[in-house]
Amino acid sequence: MLKRALVASVLFASAGALAQQPDIGIAPVTLGSEPYVFDTAEQHKIKVSVLAKGFPRPFAIEFLPGGDLLIVERGTGFRVLRQATGANPQLDAELVPGMPPPGEAFSVGVQDVALHPNFASNHWLYFTFNEATPRPADAPPNQRPAKLSLMRGKLENGRISQIETLFQGGIAPALGSRIAFAPDGKIYMTAGGAFEGIAQDLSNIYGKVLRLNDDGSIPADNPFVGREGAHPAIFSYGHRDHHGLMVTESGAVLNAEHGMNGGDEVNLIQAGTNYGWPTYTFSRQYDGKPGSTLPTADGIGLPLILWSPSIAPSGLMVYRGDKFPAWKGNLFVGSARRGEIPFTGGLERVVLGADMGDVRRETLLTELHQRVRDFAEGPDGLIYVLTDGNENSVLRIEPVAP
Repeated sequence: MLKRALVASVLFASAGALAQQPDIGIAPVTLGSEPYVFDTAEQHKIKVSVLAKGFPRPFAIEFLPGGDLLIVERGTGFRVLRQATGANPQLDAELVPGMPPPGEAFSVGVQDVALHPNFASNHWLYFTFNEATPRPADAPPNQRPAKLSLMRGKLENGRISQIETLFQGGIAPALGSRIAFAPDGKIYMTAGGAFEGIAQDLSNIYGKVLRLNDDGSIPADNPFVGREGAHPAIFSYGHRDHHGLMVTESGAVLNAEHGMNGGDEVNLIQAGTNYGWPTYTFSRQYDGKPGSTLPTADGIGLPLILWSPSIAPSGLMVYRGDKFPAWKGNLFVGSARRGEIPFTGGLERVVLGADMGDVRRETLLTELHQRVRDFAEGPDGLIYVLTDGNENSVLRIEPVAP
């Protein structure tokens, strides 16, 4: 008993000492103009080039026809990196005109972007937008109330026009969101629900994955259509703050979701399923205590992939190109930092087995100490990565010939 008490006292003393650490983190890297070459586990040598840097608050990227890259400056608008797939990309000095006024905080204003599947002919650009609402006097400083909207506009002749709001939720603390088109033309959209148990309340859209038609209307086969007290746009619920979303070629829906401290997840989203937050979670509170009494229960959707400690996930992609044959079919997830340590982010690569089982993992770009926000497979089959932090940048990953 005495030995246990001594061990416990040492552990608690150590925890107290760690809590008092004044400077936690790794020195940031200043990105250079010359390409970086790294070895990787299966593809082996890759070259990483800095295409552009220094623009504000990046959150998402989307390729336009012809090889230009659209960059979302979170809360503010769009900037274009011209000929991103070419030898000499050029970053536009000005934002694309025509967007709604920017928000006064990073969580208010434009968040994510996606092109309509028929963008080449109809020019519709879809984006999520947190519309600011008055801040109550008693609102916590980390919560900015807003209404999450799905909006679209025409991107023609270098400007946005004909902007319309297709769908809007009620008032809730503003968080990041993502949108993705499915092969059948439906839109999936994430809405964060980190606070006050809102994710378990089916009367609102927050803490949910939503499913909409491309005009913002509700599909008749959504799982909660016709259920009293439930919002018909809900496809799944019990989510915290999800900054990754994709729909595979076969129609499988995946999200990447932040836990608190640990418990970050990639989920295979099933219609009508409850994924647990905040009642059931694999995450820990920021002081190290369990996030819930039990991590899961009967009827709660289990994570497809789980990280502990946290990686702060953002973005999702399954690589389908031919430039990296050893990575074909691999899942990629962005990471802002690992284990609450600043400047430890990277690009997570997960080898998937049968039934999307987690077989093998590798973290790329850790030597650059960047926060990865988003990434995309370019029309050239190369991988383009958006980072933020000490230097906001667009990186291009390409194979090095043996």
